[in-house]
Amino acid sequence: MFAEDVPLARIAAEVGTPVYVYSAATLRRHARVMREALAPLGDPLIAFAVKANSNLAVLRLLGQQGLGADVVSAGEMQRALAAGIPPGRIVFSGVGKTDAEMRAALEAGILQLNVESESELARLSAVAGAMGRTAEIAFRVNPDVDAHTHAKISTGKAENKFGIPLGKIEALYARAVALPGIRPVGVAAHIGSQLADLAPLAQAFEKLGQLVARLRAAGHEVRRVDLGGGLGIPYDPALPAPPTPADYGAMVRSAVAAWPDGEGLRLIFEPGRLIAGNAGILLARVVVRKSGGVKEFVVLDAAMNDLLRPTLYGAYHDIRAVRPRAGTMTATVVGPVCETGDTFATDRAVPPLDEGDLVALMSAGAYGAVMAGTYNSRPLVAEVLVDGGRYAVVRRRQTLDEQLALDRVPAWL
Repeated sequence: MFAEDVPLARIAAEVGTPVYVYSAATLRRHARVMREALAPLGDPLIAFAVKANSNLAVLRLLGQQGLGADVVSAGEMQRALAAGIPPGRIVFSGVGKTDAEMRAALEAGILQLNVESESELARLSAVAGAMGRTAEIAFRVNPDVDAHTHAKISTGKAENKFGIPLGKIEALYARAVALPGIRPVGVAAHIGSQLADLAPLAQAFEKLGQLVARLRAAGHEVRRVDLGGGLGIPYDPALPAPPTPADYGAMVRSAVAAWPDGEGLRLIFEPGRLIAGNAGILLARVVVRKSGGVKEFVVLDAAMNDLLRPTLYGAYHDIRAVRPRAGTMTATVVGPVCETGDTFATDRAVPPLDEGDLVALMSAGAYGAVMAGTYNSRPLVAEVLVDGGRYAVVRRRQTLDEQLALDRVPAWL
């Protein structure tokens, strides 16, 4: 197996494993395909969801393709700015912004903050007023739409923590107009991630369009509508592929065309997984192959601390041999962490694997390295970006000395 023109075995030999490997060509292609799908909508802002992959090199590359950034923390905003993404292409979402994060966003001069509660609106007004700034905001709407995705990545139902109930938006918009330091300019919605069906999105967009018409009829300025992200990618090759960006773009055009008052709106989109997911893999090596009496185990040097999705969501990642041999074996593929939940696949048909073999866990470019931790005192994983026949280490592997240096032992011990 190769990443573009670079053998994965070479990366493993020179950088070590486990290591995330990203393809620059795939990132560029996904950005282009998304731009083309949304181009008929005028001048949309495609703000990459930094929570999906926050590596500076990845962000720099996507910024060069004209993408902005959707951020949910001051740290993500700082990463986007450090990667060269202009403040005018940054949207700050997130349900728990602190006053310090609000100040940082206003100081940076970002495009918009998506407000998610009445309390946040009041605090933002106080922060902006004290700074002598005006915050352009959109209200994040909770449209109470079931996205039909995993419960842990559903964000648009009434019982989810995100956004403001649809029925409260109009009164809150009117209140915001009168608040110092606040300029409401739009509404936003994001109903979930890894969506395989466009119907819930269309339902949410219909509700947003009706809301925009009511707000404008009441005399309010509405210039932007943030339609979020969430479109799924193919993880399991045995399952039907999710809708394509072209399908999504056609649905959005149809939905917006039906809005009672959709003229003069700039649309914002927040794709993350769609851009980065299939642009990356986690490259690992088989450490042990053992029989547990009931199951055949293949133990990798990668673990749940490196790729949490299978443990957290029961997520599927295709597992391929870097140097495949004929035939298959049935194995439970696990990591070395001392948790039974440290499992990548259970009783799965995989290529024959022996100790020392390299494997690629596919579709790991989104929600992979960003969710990595140091459980069992394992160093944070390295990341590599490939571009044609060259590659660079875009995040070096953490050392144990660096981990230990973060701890402090009190003098009285």
